[in-house]
Amino acid sequence: MTAGLWRCVGGAGLASLFVAVLAPAAPAADAAVVVAASVTPLRVCADPNNLPFSNERREGFENRLAALVARELGRPLTFVWWPQRRGFVRMTLQAGTCDVIMGVPTSFELALTTRRYYRSAYGFLTRASFTPLIRSFDDPRLRRLRIGVQMIGDDFANSPPAHALSARGLIVNVVGFSVLGNYSEPNPPARIVDAVANGTVDAAVVWGPLAGYFGSRSRVPLAWAAVSPEIDPPFLPFAFDIAMAVRRGDERLRDQLDALIAARQAEIDRILDGFHIHRLGGGRQ
Repeated sequence: MTAGLWRCVGGAGLASLFVAVLAPAAPAADAAVVVAASVTPLRVCADPNNLPFSNERREGFENRLAALVARELGRPLTFVWWPQRRGFVRMTLQAGTCDVIMGVPTSFELALTTRRYYRSAYGFLTRASFTPLIRSFDDPRLRRLRIGVQMIGDDFANSPPAHALSARGLIVNVVGFSVLGNYSEPNPPARIVDAVANGTVDAAVVWGPLAGYFGSRSRVPLAWAAVSPEIDPPFLPFAFDIAMAVRRGDERLRDQLDALIAARQAEIDRILDGFHIHRLGGGRQ
């Protein structure tokens, strides 16, 4: 998905979007994952214009994670570039042109997922001077604010935050920002963060990795607080566990990735910290 399209869609049950055979991993003294070297490249499905996740210059954190995975598996790394629009999984992973997607919700139904390697959430992004921070969709201040919301299509109810605001009669306050954005421009999902910084909106509900990465680059100090509670009754989640994904049936690669995540979680966390990724249950928030 685009900057959060996996997160917006897959985690909320809206997954209209989104084989290498290796020797078994052998434990090493330092708990590293060791796999016999292979000349077969590890082919990673990735978007060429989707920071902070990935881009064609390999500047995203998923690019860095892919390099870590390939190194630990002893395989050369290649990227299969495809815009993370509808049909991404069908045209890449399911078509057999690549082997792994670096970031999907653990509940993602179109592929076989690993254990989680981070957990994040939607949160309220405001200027740092706006206090106290907004944490709840029931905060009465929302009724007088312009609220930026990430959308996938033309229907406001297509993302968890938009649905939560609609249920509270706050649609007239909403300014929509497509997670797809103008793909001819660099970093399309950054627009919602820019809107908070330049005052186009007073607050925005933004997926944690986007808020952390682009917010850290804003010239105007910004603040972010995860939505609380994490679930809007009866069951509309705002927080999601993020994993890697392989083709269904490729349990061997999935198991090796599971072992790698367990062994290298500290290194994975350092990569995420370097990109200012907001996470729950440990790590940068």
